[in-house]
Amino acid sequence: MAEKQRSASRKPPPDLAERVLEHALDTADDRGWEAVRLRQLADELGVTLAEVQDCYRDLDAVADAWFQRAWTAMLAPPPKGFAELPAQERLFLLMMRWFDALAPYRRVTGEMLAAKLYPSHPHHWVPTIFNLSRTIQWLRDAASLDAGGRRRQAEEIGLTALFLATLAGWLRDSSPDQERTRETLRRRLGNCDRLMARLYPGSGDAERSAPPSGKASGQAGGRRPAKA
Repeated sequence: MAEKQRSASRKPPPDLAERVLEHALDTADDRGWEAVRLRQLADELGVTLAEVQDCYRDLDAVADAWFQRAWTAMLAPPPKGFAELPAQERLFLLMMRWFDALAPYRRVTGEMLAAKLYPSHPHHWVPTIFNLSRTIQWLRDAASLDAGGRRRQAEEIGLTALFLATLAGWLRDSSPDQERTRETLRRRLGNCDRLMARLYPGSGDAERSAPPSGKASGQAGGRRPAKA
């Protein structure tokens, strides 16, 4: 009974995890991610460090919660007509959802990634690699890319390279509304789609993935297509 009472007394407020994350982001936006300390967040939020630990095992878990927002945004219910769009348009919409979700703290996001890849943090490297793989698998599933065999392997490798290249450019993108990232992503998706169509001619989605034009392009991404 005493153990249950102690456990109940340690139960954090229902919104504490969200408050800790938001305060960590604001603090990092002012002072940098390396300057964030969980004990300071606890003091400033008026809670104990033990309560913060009940929400997050460490600061890396706070970063994981931030990236979870991008997954949630990417996998939200798609707009009407999504299933009828070409594959490259479906991928464009889903990938930009991921980047748009993290855009308010782009610099902090880059600092989080750098911390995960810090040479003295090998315990963070493997989870980061697995999370990248999960992101690509969820992306393929949400975009209804159902190919198997060698085509699936090619899609996974290509999407991973595309995602990482886009991420690198996005971290440096200061253009309004991330327009540079949008245009670059559209161009790369078009190039990848044409390559897949040549490698696997006659497959259903390859034929549907022809470079977008007209109204369908605007409906998918909410943006105009990139100039040739």
